[in-house]
Parts: sequence; C-alpha cells; structure tokens
Amino acid sequence: MGRNLQNGERLRPIDLARGHGLSTQAVRNYEEAGILPPADRTPHGYRTYTPLHAGALRAFLALLPGHGHRTATAVMRMVNEGSPDEAFRLIDESHAQLLDDRRTLQAVESALSDLDPATVSEPVVPVPGGTFIGPLAGELGIRPATLRKWERAGLVRPSRDPRTGYRVYDEADVRDARLAHQLRRGGHLLEQIAPLIAQVRAAGGLEPLEAALRDWHGRLAARGRAMLSGAAELEAYLREREREGERERGYG
Repeated sequence: MGRNLQNGERLRPIDLARGHGLSTQAVRNYEEAGILPPADRTPHGYRTYTPLHAGALRAFLALLPGHGHRTATAVMRMVNEGSPDEAFRLIDESHAQLLDDRRTLQAVESALSDLDPATVSEPVVPVPGGTFIGPLAGELGIRPATLRKWERAGLVRPSRDPRTGYRVYDEADVRDARLAHQLRRGGHLLEQIAPLIAQVRAAGGLEPLEAALRDWHGRLAARGRAMLSGAAELEAYLREREREGERERGYG
C-alpha cells in the first residue's frame, strides 16, 4: 500500500482525498475522467498515486471556480494526453468569455446611463424595420422559446404584426431583451429581473438595479482572480510533468 502524503512517494487514494475534503471515489472518478494521469497498480490491484497526481488534483480544483467543471476537465485531459496547446486554447476561450462579459456589463451600464426618463415610459409602438423573434434570438444566442418565456414573465413586451400576427420587437423591446439576457448571465432569476426592467422602463428607482450591477462586478472580479489561481496551479503541474519526463529519460 502507499505511504502517507508527507513522505512524498507513493500515495493512496485516501491520501489525495483527505487533503481536499473529497471522497476516495471522487479521486478514482477524476482518474477515470482523465483529470488525473493513470495510476500505477500494486500486485494486488490497488491504485498508487504520486506527487504528480496530487499536483494534477490541485490544478483541477483551482481551475474549477474560474472556468467551470466542463472546461477544467477538458483542460486537464488535454494536458495529460500531451496536448497542452489545446488546453491553452480552452483557457483562452474562458478568458475571452470573461472579457466579453465585462464588455457586456459596461454596455449595460452605459445603456442605463443614457436612459431618457421622458421616453422610457412611452408606450411601445411598432415601427418599420422592427425585428422578429428569430433574428433577435439569434443575436442574443438564445432560443426563440426563451424569448417567449421572458414575454410571459413580463421582461419583454413585443407587439404583433397586424397582417401576420408575428411578434415584432422595436428598439425598446430589443433593449429590454438585451438587458434581461445579461442579467440572466449574471446569475439573476426571472423574478428578480422583472422588477428591475420595470424600473428601467419607468426610469425611476434605479437603486435595485445599481445594486445588482455592483454584485455583477463582484462576480466578474472573483472569476478573474480564480483564473489567476488556476493558472498558477496549472503552471506548477506542467513544470512537474516536465521534470517527471526528464527523470524518465534519465536527465534528472
């Protein structure tokens, strides 16, 4: 059987699990998913791990808060399969998404600052060139069914084309749909968003929305710091893999 973690040699599943509050089954599952490199086996079939596996586990758990389970798993799998460039591409995509979210938040705040109290509460009137549900859903990257759900919740209020009966979203509707979309991405529930959009329409009592946006800023900052922590642990794991490769080739 393996020795304890402090000896820095052979580790049992429980040695890895204890340090992170995990179950031994979780450690085995991580190995099977490719998050950890394959473990050696004793003559009796027991798994034995090494400090390299401990480093892989630390890297994965550090990547989780900033990148999510799916991306963190894919990153570790790519690294363990010897495809670090693909892993870096996945990380770049996460950073690009964070940057896009920051830009979106900035756009929402800019849109709110540009609201005209004299016109926000005016009735929505269909205008030539209004957009239909399909194009608007495509622009937002959501399904038309989602827009219909938002309509039932009062987040958007499209009119109907008198000839076809199709929903028509004018400029104000598109603004509300964009705002609803970004607040949903910020983690807010429909019942939380509805009164916020009502406040925007009436151009009064923006304090609740301002508080939500401050919370959104905090979420983005937390993700950014989590990505830094994940990068540090992943870099440490990559270096350990390189040293392990050198030892196996007889350079260490």
